[in-house]
Amino acid sequence: MQNTLKSAATFSGLGLHSGAPVRMTVNPAPEDHGIWFRHSDVAPDAALIPARWDAVVPSKLCTQVANAAGTRVATIEHLMAALAGCGIHNALIDIDGPEVPILDGSAEPFVQGFLAQGIRSQAATVRAIRILEPVEVRDGQAVARLDPSDMLEIDFAIDFAEVAIGRQEKRLSMANGAFVRELCNSRTFCRKQDVEAMRANGLALGGNLENAVVFAGDQVLSPGGLRHGDEPVRHKMLDAMGDLALAGRPILCRYTGIRAGHALTNRLLRTLFARPQAFAMVDCGAQTGCNLPGVGLCRSDIPAFS
Repeated sequence: MQNTLKSAATFSGLGLHSGAPVRMTVNPAPEDHGIWFRHSDVAPDAALIPARWDAVVPSKLCTQVANAAGTRVATIEHLMAALAGCGIHNALIDIDGPEVPILDGSAEPFVQGFLAQGIRSQAATVRAIRILEPVEVRDGQAVARLDPSDMLEIDFAIDFAEVAIGRQEKRLSMANGAFVRELCNSRTFCRKQDVEAMRANGLALGGNLENAVVFAGDQVLSPGGLRHGDEPVRHKMLDAMGDLALAGRPILCRYTGIRAGHALTNRLLRTLFARPQAFAMVDCGAQTGCNLPGVGLCRSDIPAFS
């Protein structure tokens, strides 16, 4: 069955790149609605933006969607990951700023908000995208690939010169609340020299050591250190979860990312949907439905609620 929230969840904070204060409310929505953003600070006929792969527009260091009128919302990946990881299929998101608030740099505050409000089952059947044959895109050493699987699996590898990051690899099934238990509290990260370069170019204006993990050589500059020894690769998996959610439906596949980022994962979805023979739309019965992200999720899966 499809899911929506029982009642609205509201979040306020700064945008990571703009530094602007943002208020955002995630509202329940009817069956087969999907995920949409609604800008409260533009004319009603230009306010709605679909959270969908074909609405993604080029953007530095984040995922951004736009409509035909040019209305945009940036830095949506952590919110999209939280929605997908909680198994929420339908929502209308009201927002009054240029990007989703960064909060603590992870998806955990969104997950906490959703579970606090409650998730409601709807009568409509979930339709999923089943991958039938491999689809792959490359950009230099970066690779993003989809392979057939009965459930969403994410396999990611990163490699950084910083000693504190280095090479990290991880593979997880996203079935039965694994996203919340394993990935949702992993924060965005960057190198100290990258922060300085971004700010010189008018980016990361709302970033600080409390909403991003900052590395310098073999040091972790953020107070409290890492939440996981491999937090960077876990965050990359979180990002991939959010970017894959822009397919508009759950995907049954194994996603492999090697040094992949937002743009490459979106290119992967565009390549997939240009190849109709590579996928099929399927109704999720009891057996398939049990393997979807968010099924069996409870508040105790988040340490803050334990």
